[in-house]
Amino acid sequence: MTELNLEIPSGLTLRTELSLRALRFAKTHGLVYERTDGTVPGVLFAQDDNGCHGNFHPLSYQMISSHAQWKLRLGKAHTAFKRSRARANWHWRELDCAHSSDALLMNIFCHPGVVTSAVVRAMLGVESKTVPEFGFKPRIPLHKGKRDNTEIDMKLDQSLVEAKLTESDFQSAGFELISRYRDVGSVFDLSEIPCRNGRHCSYQLIRGTLAAYATGFSYCIFCDVRRPDLIEAWYRVMRAVRLVELRCRLKLLTWQELAAVLPDDLQQFLAAKYGVVPA
Repeated sequence: MTELNLEIPSGLTLRTELSLRALRFAKTHGLVYERTDGTVPGVLFAQDDNGCHGNFHPLSYQMISSHAQWKLRLGKAHTAFKRSRARANWHWRELDCAHSSDALLMNIFCHPGVVTSAVVRAMLGVESKTVPEFGFKPRIPLHKGKRDNTEIDMKLDQSLVEAKLTESDFQSAGFELISRYRDVGSVFDLSEIPCRNGRHCSYQLIRGTLAAYATGFSYCIFCDVRRPDLIEAWYRVMRAVRLVELRCRLKLLTWQELAAVLPDDLQQFLAAKYGVVPA
């Protein structure tokens, strides 16, 4: 795939930049797409008559379409609504969206040249070839023998991955919600985690770290280097972890660092569509 020569103005938010890139990418390649309403209009792609989908690298989409569990991830409905669509039978899905961090994650890890790469596995600390599991439920222990039912974006061998792109933050939660977790007091010094309006910031990171503690797995945040706010939020949570051994299993990897070890065709796709270039 030929990399586009895009002229993107400096100083844009990442969300705006991705919208501009997606729009130019769609027009250049004649893809089926729509623009959503909003302060920062989004771009949603659809599958065309040839079975290609503009939000995905062609090889990644072929692999997703042929894998029953991966294909299920494509079905989650998008919350946006618009009366007119490019096609009357097109029901917008979350992974159609150019801003979707899940779509970016699947673009990479469903590509046939990624999990087979020893270099990629070494970067992630994965010892053997393994099939990614998207939407993994670690079943984090709560009090009274109960278990949490939330999802982690991806499990790859013994690595749990949370993917972030244009999300505003890692969510927040009141103490009553966080205190449901059996091990939260053993794992965290919650006084070290910022609060806003009586709610603890970075609830997703707290939950994911507890999943790593419960499973013995590592927990890695994939984030864009253009989002230093999210990177700093993760470091603050890591500093609040009491257990040194657990802290050593908490990781940060930028999309740009990961891009450096990906196949050339995927690198070109990520550079054109996301502005993600090897660090």
